[in-house]
Amino acid sequence: MNSNLELQPLSEVERSQLDEQGFLCLGQLLSESQLESARNRVAELLSQEGDQAGSELYDSPYIRHPKESGADRLANLVNKGSVFEQFFLHPRLLAAVSCVLGDDFRLSSLNYRAARPGTGEQMMHVDWHEAVAPGDYRVCNSIWLLDDFTAENGATRFVPKSHWFGQTPAESMTDVWAAHPEEDLLEAPAGTVVLFNAHLWHGGTTNRTGSPRRAIHSYFCRGDQPQQTDQKRFLTEETAKRLSPEALRILIGGSS
Repeated sequence: MNSNLELQPLSEVERSQLDEQGFLCLGQLLSESQLESARNRVAELLSQEGDQAGSELYDSPYIRHPKESGADRLANLVNKGSVFEQFFLHPRLLAAVSCVLGDDFRLSSLNYRAARPGTGEQMMHVDWHEAVAPGDYRVCNSIWLLDDFTAENGATRFVPKSHWFGQTPAESMTDVWAAHPEEDLLEAPAGTVVLFNAHLWHGGTTNRTGSPRRAIHSYFCRGDQPQQTDQKRFLTEETAKRLSPEALRILIGGSS
């Protein structure tokens, strides 16, 4: 995959939905074996990193991410195994990202989040620090489902078309923790990938099961915006040697 990043263009119907609704299901892009490999590597990392798991996410000079007590986190997955390459280099994913951000974009971060049993609820939010004018989008995000997402285990909620509002939830909602009358719940089987305009209003819900609800997020930014994880700073020699010039451009820019 990393030697050829030729995009797989979206259909007109898909492009229209992404533009109008603000999100698009890309289908089940992960096989059962790929799911198991990712789950196993995540488990290894959580055990190895312990209390420091996700620390890179909180160590950004550009974008501060609040610590979240109701979820397990991992960050900087780009440098933690080739198993994670597919999560930011899949041609269908990159084609969808380009529809939101244009041709010049970077991977902002590649992180893991698992809503713990009994917790995981998030306020309605966007993944940018301020509202932007419709069409002037800076970021988009994707959710790679490592487990089935259900109404019981903390599936993500979206407010369709809210990327057109030109406001953040905090500027519009009386209670950002409350259900929004127009929100939809992302219920889909493990292996599914959903790409969404990250100015879309969204948030996790409470996991009412006895198992963590696991997902990986590949988060992208426009090329003229700061990355959540400074990819050049964290890039290891091993990763740099493994990836193609095209893949490195997704991380750190420059010509491929």
